Amino acid sequence: MSYNFPDPPTDLSLADARRVLSTTRSSVSELDAKIEAAEAALAQVVRDSKCLISVMQDERANLQEQASKTMAYLSPIRRLPTELLRDIFLWSFEEHPCFAWVLAAVCNSWRRLALRKEQLIDVHDTRSVVWTTASPSVVIRLLTTQHASADTIRLWLERSGDTVPLDIEIFLRVTSSGSASESSSRRRRRSRSRTPSPPPWSLSFAHNGVASHYVIPPSPLSPPGITILPPAQTPIILPPSPGGLHDTWLSPHHSDDRHTHSSRSSLHWGHIAIYYLAEQMHRWERFIFRFDKQFTSMGALKSISGDAPLLKEFEVSSAEAAFYPEWQWLPNAPSNATLVLPSLQTLTLQYTPFKWSSPMLRTNLHTLTLRALPTSHHPLDRILYIVANNPSLESLTLHFQGVLPAVLPLTPTTLAHVKKFHVGGHFILSQLVDTLVLPALVDLTLDIEAREPIEDTITNLLTRSSAPSLTHLSIAYGTATNPASFYYGPSGTMISWSTLLVDLAHLQSLHIGGTPLEPLLAALGVPDDDTNQMTAWGCPKLEVLGMRNCHAHTEGVVKLVQMVEARNPPLGGGGGGSAGGPAPVNGVTPARLRSLEMYDCASLGEDVVQWLHCRIGEVVCTEPDFDR
Repeated sequence: MSYNFPDPPTDLSLADARRVLSTTRSSVSELDAKIEAAEAALAQVVRDSKCLISVMQDERANLQEQASKTMAYLSPIRRLPTELLRDIFLWSFEEHPCFAWVLAAVCNSWRRLALRKEQLIDVHDTRSVVWTTASPSVVIRLLTTQHASADTIRLWLERSGDTVPLDIEIFLRVTSSGSASESSSRRRRRSRSRTPSPPPWSLSFAHNGVASHYVIPPSPLSPPGITILPPAQTPIILPPSPGGLHDTWLSPHHSDDRHTHSSRSSLHWGHIAIYYLAEQMHRWERFIFRFDKQFTSMGALKSISGDAPLLKEFEVSSAEAAFYPEWQWLPNAPSNATLVLPSLQTLTLQYTPFKWSSPMLRTNLHTLTLRALPTSHHPLDRILYIVANNPSLESLTLHFQGVLPAVLPLTPTTLAHVKKFHVGGHFILSQLVDTLVLPALVDLTLDIEAREPIEDTITNLLTRSSAPSLTHLSIAYGTATNPASFYYGPSGTMISWSTLLVDLAHLQSLHIGGTPLEPLLAALGVPDDDTNQMTAWGCPKLEVLGMRNCHAHTEGVVKLVQMVEARNPPLGGGGGGSAGGPAPVNGVTPARLRSLEMYDCASLGEDVVQWLHCRIGEVVCTEPDFDR
């Protein structure tokens, strides 16, 4: 409906317009009310329909769940006898050690079967991190932080029963995210200035439920600021902890509430964990606890005290050279204490307190590793006392930064079974080496801050020991030492490498640090050379050669090429010997080098490095940093 009003408006047209406006507004209001009523009716219909659909969906879900349960009940695996299903579980554990976590999460019946105490103990299985049938002991492997819940340890110990021996390995990561970032920044700054040396240890551990192995080289002596890694040759998994707090260290982002809770829990982690562990000392067969730095509840280690009749291996190691007072615990027990440790064979204490007179150090050990605190100063005769009280030692590793002169006279000590002897630290320790007789020695590492040529120490040791078949020798390879302190005597004459290396006829690996490069390479080169006056090959069985901070002067690279040319001639022939072999001297033909490592020794050049790769299977070279 339209209206035509005259223009210009009159009084009559204005009255008509006002009447029309009022009528129109009334009609709009009526239509609005009808629309609202219709929409309300439609909404009610939709609500009723949705409600009906929801009821039918719930009914369908219930029927589907019932159908799934019925299908699960009809599954063939349900008809397997419990004994057969348990055997299948055990076979799976042997193949995948962390598979138990998966099986225990499938259903209630599988969880009960996987964790059933009497069955697992009967088959010498475990109910902890790793289920295994290899040994009659419960194996606990834990890689954790102090922000995680310590109740995980309590849970595993409760599931381990009351009688089965315990094999425990725990690695505690203490480094905070802030310090980790700072360390990363320092590493990035160093990487811009020089090519870093490869890490002394390689590591891989389980992530996202997949377990793998990692390897630690045999020598526990490493440069200052050592890195303590999780125990070697053991699968590590990261199990979930209550509340999910165990994963806080895996992600740099977490809520303030979680961070606050973790901070509080970190104050008590050690006290809770060590409390539960120490309660089971009578069942310890193997106890290894490693941490990368001091942590708030470190004093909880005081609880480790008492008898451990089953204990075969004990280790507490810190990667940080901490400064803290000694506390009373098992390695600090009084000399007159009566400790029951009849089975202890392996003892490792690194940057943790111990007393030289502790009964724990007088149990006729087979393997002993001691790295003393920087604040501790032991007289030399007391260190010898520790060694002499373990005549059955097969592996001996000592590192003491603070050593006092001997109070009592040193007595020559024979260790007839020692095959590996590693010693490092204070220069007075060279006197300890001079008192030992090691007729079975195979592996020798010397990182002593020597004040005299180390050649005499090595030669005299081998002579007293009736020339054992030494196959591995390392000198100053793990310490940043002034070269002069190792290889120059009071008279200023350099060590005679030719004399020393000719006597090492069985040596297979040699690692040297801090010596001038040319004399060493000349001694390993062709005999009868004018520069070394040798009449026989030095180290004819040498296959692995490592050098660190062995700086070259004028002909270092030339001597290196000549040595490799003599020992590793082209495989097609040449070199004066048989095809592919070096020249024999006095009927002796040296072995070919398999591995060559040179860290911060000389600038070789790309052409020399490529040539070395053509002659030697494994070559690792880093350029020296001349801007230090």
